[in-house]
Amino acid sequence: MRLLLVALLAGTITLGGYKMLEKETPISFAPQPTSHYIPTNLTAIGEALSTDFTEAAEKTVHAVVHVKNITVSRQPTNIYEYFQGGGQPRAMIGSGSGVIISPDGYIITNNHVIANAANLEVTLNNNRTYTAKLVGTDPGTDIALIKIEGDGDFPFIPFGDSNDVRLGEWVLAVGNPFNLTSTVTAGIISAKARDLNQFDGNPQSFIQTDAAVNRGNSGGALVNTRGELIGINTAITSETGSYVGYSFAVPSNNARKVIEDILEYGNVQRGILGIQVGNLNTEVANKMGVDETQGVIIGGIEKGSGADKSGLKQGDIIKKLDGVQVNKFADMAGYLGSKRPNDVVEVTIIRNGTEKTLPVTLVKLETTSIDDLGIEVKNLNKAELKERGLSNGVMVTRALTPEIARYKLEGIIITQLNDETVNNIEDVKSIMAQRNYRSPIKMTFMDTQGQMNTFIFR
Repeated sequence: MRLLLVALLAGTITLGGYKMLEKETPISFAPQPTSHYIPTNLTAIGEALSTDFTEAAEKTVHAVVHVKNITVSRQPTNIYEYFQGGGQPRAMIGSGSGVIISPDGYIITNNHVIANAANLEVTLNNNRTYTAKLVGTDPGTDIALIKIEGDGDFPFIPFGDSNDVRLGEWVLAVGNPFNLTSTVTAGIISAKARDLNQFDGNPQSFIQTDAAVNRGNSGGALVNTRGELIGINTAITSETGSYVGYSFAVPSNNARKVIEDILEYGNVQRGILGIQVGNLNTEVANKMGVDETQGVIIGGIEKGSGADKSGLKQGDIIKKLDGVQVNKFADMAGYLGSKRPNDVVEVTIIRNGTEKTLPVTLVKLETTSIDDLGIEVKNLNKAELKERGLSNGVMVTRALTPEIARYKLEGIIITQLNDETVNNIEDVKSIMAQRNYRSPIKMTFMDTQGQMNTFIFR
């Protein structure tokens, strides 16, 4: 009994002491500092969700159309038709996209979408179908203009300023891939001023995006989040023929200028500075003794050109055009592609370490390609011919194939083709049009050292 009483008393004292300690000295934990950092993955999600694509999609989806190109070809049905030509006519249908750019039904698309069309059909997002007529094309930029007629106004997309697009900016690609109408995909601007083929004779300056673009998207719209047209979707690079992460669009400023030229002049007016150029890099900079590694270096000035009259000199480094940064030739080509002859461009250069800006009046580009030779040629003025001691000829401006590029023919002056005198590019076109394509081509020219030579191309 005594032991039981001792045990009860000890338990009571222990419990009371615990309660006393609990009241007087409550148990606490050191406060944990509140984190002011947000994981990067959550930040990215937050930024993506803050961009609303619905307004841009609703504004543009009704103005992007489905273009059907119906061509007629003849398939030989016997050996005689195979060798002599002819056969049964057969209709073939291709498709792509187009963008309505005015309420009266003008539509911009790619040249390759409507090439060789016998009939063009345009279907709107409301399933109404119209017959379209071809207004004009420019294969160099792969832009074409067609038109449909209707009783009322058509929905259209306003042009944006493609010079203002920034890397990382959200964009939408709207088109009709695989005949799936009214398809919208999203991506960002991955790069600017891309030239996909330096030998195609058409210096390009594509906008590169990672918005999914597939066959059928060609001619469709690339728009910003405000629903403004900043590009015409034109190409992808893929080993499979389908989208693998990159797509390319003609900048809207260039496309707009092309269609305005077509409407006003019937063809495209291209303005140039009148210079020969090269891209800067470390090797070129070291050779030239300059510190700059970005920009376009002037390798030569054409006599009588705007560049010549403005005071530009060989060795000048072009850094800006009208305040727009120029890091490489494609930047310059893209900007000048939105200009016309007689436009004045403010050219910012670095000369002997000093920056200065000179106004240059653009001159008209007069060139043609000799596809059978793989070269592009341009007209020469009297001053340029006199300087070389010649009375006639056209100058080779660039090689159009890697094989011809190895011969470094830039700067030679062709005086005769197939023993016929060449005075200008019109003579070149006429001679090449009349020749037998199976016959060799004889080219007489003066090289850059002033020596006369003759090549025969077979």
